[in-house]
Amino acid sequence: MTRGLNKVLIIGALGSEPEMRYTPSGKPVTSFSVAVTRGWRTSEGERKEATEWFNVVSWGNLAEICNQHLRKGSQVYIEGRLQTRSWDDAGGVKHFRTELVANEMIILDGRSYVADDDYNDIDF
Repeated sequence: MTRGLNKVLIIGALGSEPEMRYTPSGKPVTSFSVAVTRGWRTSEGERKEATEWFNVVSWGNLAEICNQHLRKGSQVYIEGRLQTRSWDDAGGVKHFRTELVANEMIILDGRSYVADDDYNDIDF
């Protein structure tokens, strides 16, 4: 069996307030969006920018930390993996959503706060 790699690292700004909910079994899950903007110059020297939006999901202790410490506009580093979910709506139409499932989060603005999904969190 060959091994694969699914690892995503982003730095960006929260585009929405985190939303925390609980699964039927009581496990916390927090969702939020992160905007990552990149800039470049064209061959004519014109400055261009493009923003990519990531839907981020965190689970367990990390979900609680994200909900407690993140706010819209926060600069964050997120590390995790991509996962695509699918579901059928009431009309039978299939929908897909690709999410970054976070396993580490670091707040980059103001104070630093490091958290990961192994139930370790450190204030600096």
